[in-house]
Amino acid sequence: MPRKLGILLLGTLCLTGVGLAQHRIGYVDTEYILSKLPEYQAVQQKLDQMVRDWQAELDRRRQEIDRMFEEYQTRELLYTPEERQRRREEIVRAEEELERLRQQYFGPEGELFRQQEALLRPIQERVLEAIETVARDEGYDYVLDKAAAPMLLYAPPEHDLSDRVLAELNVNLESQN
Repeated sequence: MPRKLGILLLGTLCLTGVGLAQHRIGYVDTEYILSKLPEYQAVQQKLDQMVRDWQAELDRRRQEIDRMFEEYQTRELLYTPEERQRRREEIVRAEEELERLRQQYFGPEGELFRQQEALLRPIQERVLEAIETVARDEGYDYVLDKAAAPMLLYAPPEHDLSDRVLAELNVNLESQN
C-alpha cells in the first residue's frame, strides 16, 4: 500500500473515533511473509547474482579506463598534440560508455528494475491475494502492512495476520524453523 494512502486511511480511521470500534483492523509484515516463500528467495538469489555479474563487468571496465588514463599520463609528453587529443577523447568515450552501461543496468528504468518487476510481481500479487482472502475469511475491514515503515507504531500480536497469510500460501512454517 502506498505510504500516503496508508497514512490517509489511518488518519481517516482515527478521526472517526467511534468508527474504530466498528471496524476490525489487522496487519501483516510483508517482509516476513516474503522471506518465508521459497520462490521469493530463489528470485532474490537470481537478482543478486545478476547484480554481482553486472557490477563485476562495470568494475572491470572501470579498471580498464583507469589503466588507459594512467598510460596516458605516463606517456603524455611523448604524444603529438593530435595523439594527446585522440587519447583524451578515447578515455572520455570510455567513461561515457561506462555510465551508459551503469544506467542500462541500474538506472530507474534499467534492467534490474525490469527484472525485479517481471520476477517479483507474480509473487507479490499472490501474497496480496492471500492477504485479501484471509481478511475476508476472518472479517477484517482493513489490513495494514507493518513493513511499510513508520506508519504502524503499535500492533498487538493477536492482530498479526502474517502467519495466516503464509498458511493461505501453503507455506509450512514448522519445516522452516
